[in-house]
Amino acid sequence: MFRIRRIFDDVVPANRHALEQVRALLRSQFELLDRQKIDRIPESLRHPLKYRFRSILYVAEDHRSTVRGLALLDHDADLKFCYLDYLASDRRLAGRGVGGALYERVRSEALSLGVVGVFFECLPDDPKLCPNPDVLKQNRARLKFYEAYGARPIMSTAYETPVHPGADNPPYLVFDDLAQDSVLGRSHLKQVITSILERKYEDICDPAYVRMVVESVRDDPARLRPPRYAVAQVVEKRNAATTNLTKIALVVTDQHEIHHVRERGYVEAPVRIKSIRQALDLTGDFDTVPPRTFGDSWITAVHDPAYVRYFKRVCKNAEPDAPIYPYVFPIRNRARPPVELPIRAGYYCIDTFTPISGHAHVAARRAVDCALTAAHELLSGRRTAYALVRPPGHHAERGFFGGFCYFSNAAIAAHYLSQFGKVAMLDIDYHHGNGQQDIFYGRRDVLTLSIHGHPRFAYPYFTGFADERGEGEGVGYNVNYPLPETIDTAHYLHTLRLALARVRDFGATYLVVCFGLDTAKGDPTGTWSFTGRDFTAIGTEIGQVWLPCLVLQEGGYNNRSIGANARCFFSGLLSGQGQQLHRQRHR
Repeated sequence: MFRIRRIFDDVVPANRHALEQVRALLRSQFELLDRQKIDRIPESLRHPLKYRFRSILYVAEDHRSTVRGLALLDHDADLKFCYLDYLASDRRLAGRGVGGALYERVRSEALSLGVVGVFFECLPDDPKLCPNPDVLKQNRARLKFYEAYGARPIMSTAYETPVHPGADNPPYLVFDDLAQDSVLGRSHLKQVITSILERKYEDICDPAYVRMVVESVRDDPARLRPPRYAVAQVVEKRNAATTNLTKIALVVTDQHEIHHVRERGYVEAPVRIKSIRQALDLTGDFDTVPPRTFGDSWITAVHDPAYVRYFKRVCKNAEPDAPIYPYVFPIRNRARPPVELPIRAGYYCIDTFTPISGHAHVAARRAVDCALTAAHELLSGRRTAYALVRPPGHHAERGFFGGFCYFSNAAIAAHYLSQFGKVAMLDIDYHHGNGQQDIFYGRRDVLTLSIHGHPRFAYPYFTGFADERGEGEGVGYNVNYPLPETIDTAHYLHTLRLALARVRDFGATYLVVCFGLDTAKGDPTGTWSFTGRDFTAIGTEIGQVWLPCLVLQEGGYNNRSIGANARCFFSGLLSGQGQQLHRQRHR
């Protein structure tokens, strides 16, 4: 088994370790490759425009984080094409699907960038150009592999002319239109060839050689070589839908309905998920991803293990339909928790309205699985993922539950992502995100920001003040924006832009959004009056940050508008991302 993830930089140890393996794999498989080109890969990721292409690196890793394959893709936004620089896999895993999975991810990435297709080089399958039978066999196998996806050499050019007369194995230029039926015009192809030869081979291709190859392009539009290998397989692969990474991965909790507190006034009900899901299904903007199961170690990494053990045990012993509410709290002595589990609830809870029931642990545990599944989608290269979960999580602190929250889904996912890059958490729920503040208060690798109703009138009342900035190494990495009881959209958007500026200055690799819809008009737990138009504007601002974005559902209890407001938010998010992508292409 292996996973595919995208590496954005070499800042964190996990990425540095992977990049060391990437370079070792390239050196072993491309012995004649210039070592300087291999060694500058980390720099090309940190400074994507330095080498005139934007580099995108994917790795296939096993469960021990051993790199078993890699794909390095270059993107030219001006000419709207991608160039596959390297696709390599561990030779010991031949036939295990690593190469195919990596190439399919490359195709998805290219589609999400809106390019005409992917270009790359393949050594020839013509005996006249490759006299060595063993090498010829390998070349044919490689071209057969790509042909299964519809990729074929471009005909009637001098691209495969050796740079040094008499040399063998000159490469074909291969084109994959990503099943888009792209028309490759002569003028565009000339520009692409010029770009590849001048940027990738400036040290060996002199201007006269580049001019000779470019001038050899005569066909308009360019023609691809007819299939030589498995025609039926080509049709099958070309018609297979390739996941577009611009679609939002939707991970919906599948065990939330068992946690249903049927008491008057308890607003955190299963209908919330149903209402949102029905509204989103109408858009066509989402890919549903089933939740995976993750170990408890991700929970205990951010929550007190004693609390985790207690919560699991008390729920196991509780009645499903007879919720336990905490009613005694250890103001004077937290050193000695009571023996009886129901009474001990107050030892771990911050309020009197968050019950324990026989199914609370199962539902909360599955919400964590959904959050981590959505985070994994970002690691795999997805631009946006949405964990539609209940119970929510942003009020759960390291050793406490409350505010309908038991495990901090967002904080657990943020910690998971922090292994692979810097994480910014933006909480836009009406109530302060005290959970992630408590968990990350002393850390500088996770920036926590919360825009919320001022604690002088809004739950949780005792946290969320502007002067709470972090401690130790975390000083300055916790930012609160407490707002008045009544505000207009302009005031809120101004505050949101300030928060997003902090995210940009922080240099985050990933953005985690704690998404509350309790800022909406008519919500029983809030005092603001946002409408669908406001949620669209909020989503647009966040989308323009152009970071891989994980959205986790928190509050929102007006079930008459919750679905429409969620749909408006994600419409704005996609619009903002599209606007930012357009700007990048035209810089």
